[in-house]
Amino acid sequence: MARTLTPIVLITGASSGIGAAFARLFAERGHACALSARRSERLAALADEIAAAGHTRPHVVALDLAEREGPARLAEELAARSLEPAIVVNNAGFGLRGAAADLDGAEQIGIVNLNAHALTALALHFLDSLKRHRGGIINIASLASFFPGPGMAVYFASKAYVRSFSEALARELAPHGVRVTCICPGPVPTEFQARAGFVDKVPPRLTRSAEQIASAGYDAFKAGHTLLVPGFGDKIAAALPRFLPRALVLRAVETYLAKVAPASLRRPRNG
Repeated sequence: MARTLTPIVLITGASSGIGAAFARLFAERGHACALSARRSERLAALADEIAAAGHTRPHVVALDLAEREGPARLAEELAARSLEPAIVVNNAGFGLRGAAADLDGAEQIGIVNLNAHALTALALHFLDSLKRHRGGIINIASLASFFPGPGMAVYFASKAYVRSFSEALARELAPHGVRVTCICPGPVPTEFQARAGFVDKVPPRLTRSAEQIASAGYDAFKAGHTLLVPGFGDKIAAALPRFLPRALVLRAVETYLAKVAPASLRRPRNG
């Protein structure tokens, strides 16, 4: 007799910030969730919090998706628990501040492994279950995806990949009833930002909370929107590279990054 598989929402990078906000939101909406990140204690605490609020306690899978075998290990663990994603929220990601030539090469490859490889591997691995449940994928990119990023070159490029992949995949999967939404937020005052030294230097009016991003992303996903840039100001910023000389865009981004985060600071992983 075939095993009965329980449909869940898989959320990566769920131990803090936008990932944790999505976990709370999906749980509040009645979804069973599986949360993945590196920090098992943080995941367990969030799962306990969600259960204490009267919602289904999420499953917790602590592992590092930046490791090349991380996505396969996550898929194996879910299968062992008879869980299959109906929705995948690819939120895990990190970046490093500094010139590419000055940063550790292996760590920069780690950015690609987590932000691009893991995201792609999970999306492709679960396509059959997503089609079966007519569910979908929410990929967290960034406003950075619209720009080249001297000073955070690999991070910006990885997020451009996420946006391009998401838009194309949305087109391909639409006939199967599978939605793909790519969220491109600007500055968000989360642990990800605070530990990197960005928050105090970014005007509050230019920031949105993790909860606001998750709520807007959830609504966009439910409405079937492929691309979401939250906020009027960020929408304008995302459009600028289409109209400005490329050299000017490069110089502006380089100047901005030099001002908002000293080169000695790194942007830690989400989760």
